[in-house]
Amino acid sequence: MPSDRAASPFSVSTPAISIQNLTKEFSIPFKREKVTAVKGVSLSVEPGQVYGLLGPNGSGKSTTMKIVLGLVSPTAGKTEIFGRDSADVESKEDVGFLPENPYFYKYLTGEETLHFYGKLCGLKGAKLRDRAKELLNLVGLEEAADRRLGGYSKGMLQRIGLAQAMVQEPHLLVLDEPTAGVDPAGSREIRDLILDFKKRGITVLLCSHLLGQVQEICDRIGILHRGALIREGRLDDLISIENQTEIILENASPELLAEIQSLVAKTPARILDQRKPHTTLERYFLEVTGSK
Repeated sequence: MPSDRAASPFSVSTPAISIQNLTKEFSIPFKREKVTAVKGVSLSVEPGQVYGLLGPNGSGKSTTMKIVLGLVSPTAGKTEIFGRDSADVESKEDVGFLPENPYFYKYLTGEETLHFYGKLCGLKGAKLRDRAKELLNLVGLEEAADRRLGGYSKGMLQRIGLAQAMVQEPHLLVLDEPTAGVDPAGSREIRDLILDFKKRGITVLLCSHLLGQVQEICDRIGILHRGALIREGRLDDLISIENQTEIILENASPELLAEIQSLVAKTPARILDQRKPHTTLERYFLEVTGSK
């Protein structure tokens, strides 16, 4: 499977996604009222990161994502993709998108589906055929290339969705609940694909309710609650437990463990690591959103 891809045309110092003081209000039909879906959100996603955008239902995740993609206009603030305004059509050239509930033509085969999306992106001829085969191999669907999508499982449909999002070799992937409705085995396969995308230098913005999976793959997270960004940062920093330290020893006896502070310097044992113990992302999420 080919693994080489074109280098990013953007400076490594330019954020893949920049969200600046973003606010979105929606008018309520037949009422002189407005609902604020997003309230002054600011965050930055650096190139090559897997960034998790989390929050309860109605927290503003989908609205924020749609504004980043240029599908919804903000009331105030600005979003940029690799330094270009999200409202500009040109900013979409380097973006692949998999919505939560993608629609595919069920009568097309996997290979025909990728040919269809490839043509929409301007590919044709041998380049399109080679790209389709490469992507089918990448997502593990080469043996199902000639099967109609109507016979695909939910996991297979999500993988063909990831493949179509990769057709134009984007440097940014926006994934909305990519493992929704997928069984554990299929969910793990998709998780591994996302990690593979990261190895290839692709930036991933991920929305997911599967916090265990987010904890496995994300570098940074932002948690939205009632439209506001209430927590943001490196995942390891956010879920570390304050005022506690783990010490990992090598060749330590039970007796040494009982008197660790006084004996460690007098024995062959040595400290291999010292770090903050972590809670789970799920427990942290419930605490900061007040759902616990």
